[in-house]
Amino acid sequence: MKNVKIALIGVGSASFGLGSLCDLVNTECLHGSTVCLVDTNPDALRTMTVLAQKLNEESGAQLTIESTTDRTTALPDADFVVISVAIQRNELWKYDFEIPLRYGVKQVLGENGGPGGLFHAMRNIPIILDICRDVERLSPKALVLSFTNPVTRIAMAVARYTSVSFIGLCHGIGGQLWRLSKVMEVSDANLDCKAAGLNHFTWILDLRFKDTGEDAYPLLRDKISDYDPGFQPLSRMLFRTFGYYPSPGDDHIGEYLPFASEYCGLKGYDFASAEQYKKSTNERIRRLVAGEEPVTTLIGQRSGERAFNIIEGILTNSNHVELAVNIPNEGIIANLPADAIVEVPAVISGSGVQGLHIGSLPTGIAALCNTQIGVQELVVEAAVSGSRKAVLQALLADPVVHTVDAAEKILDELLAINAPYLPQFSGKN
Repeated sequence: MKNVKIALIGVGSASFGLGSLCDLVNTECLHGSTVCLVDTNPDALRTMTVLAQKLNEESGAQLTIESTTDRTTALPDADFVVISVAIQRNELWKYDFEIPLRYGVKQVLGENGGPGGLFHAMRNIPIILDICRDVERLSPKALVLSFTNPVTRIAMAVARYTSVSFIGLCHGIGGQLWRLSKVMEVSDANLDCKAAGLNHFTWILDLRFKDTGEDAYPLLRDKISDYDPGFQPLSRMLFRTFGYYPSPGDDHIGEYLPFASEYCGLKGYDFASAEQYKKSTNERIRRLVAGEEPVTTLIGQRSGERAFNIIEGILTNSNHVELAVNIPNEGIIANLPADAIVEVPAVISGSGVQGLHIGSLPTGIAALCNTQIGVQELVVEAAVSGSRKAVLQALLADPVVHTVDAAEKILDELLAINAPYLPQFSGKN
């Protein structure tokens, strides 16, 4: 196998960096490859480079490890580019959630849908587009795998404005299968599903036991009927109404539905827990680098994210099925637009990533998805054009926005707060 080159962009992020390095050294077919670590924070980059070197030595992976704050020096001849980047994610997300709520807009999370999802997208789309344009120029044959949210909106922008091969990734379906396995009192390892739709808005169209091939939906319907009423009330209502269980859970699904707060409440994201997780992960990285915790604890462990499973599958021609990738529709789901970005299962092989043909979604589910696709198109236009009018259109098309007055006030406040991070709006109306 040829010497593979992988660029990890955003490796200074605690969770992404640590998980990616573990996946890298524990993927045997990548041993002997070149990995270039990239982050704009030089201190975080130095820390992760030391950790990578320790893991490399302990695992015997024989990687060539490079690091740089300039991605253009990392990208030439890259075969794979893995991205996880964002601008002050949690700090700005708080405004994305709190300001719309002040004007009565009941978005339940504010990351991928609603006004919060709009501004999150407008901050991140230009960054990812810049990276992908560098990939076009310096490593045009590379496959880009991105974890940055909002996954669907970013992937749509990349598909429309670049020629790179791009996959958006999310672990949501795996988490939902694990949760449903607890309801059903079965092993999640024995559950297989075919889910399709949009990122954070997918629908489990087929649910089976791996060992027998038996339909698992009858057991789920039986078990969930008298399960803890506090468990996913929104998802359960959608299950009863539309006939298929959604994924990945009430908070993300609820971002796209104007009635979601009736079931989910309006607590929003748990920023305190997220900050604690970040601190504990950074502290663990510090211990690993300082030698206070042996890196042997990471050998043989994978993060659970799927980027390196996909890379491995391509390099080894595995022909395995990934439960969820975000790619252009191109007829995979018959009653969604061909140029929409859909989340579907895919076969991974030496020829790349091929989405599995789904056919048509049930009419009601397709209606919900098509509404969001229209919003996503407007969001991408707003993020690229830097037009206030385009932003207002995107807000008014979103089902969670209930009045023009609220939309205009939210727009003005969030544009002002985000002005340093939205240069595309400078001097425009």
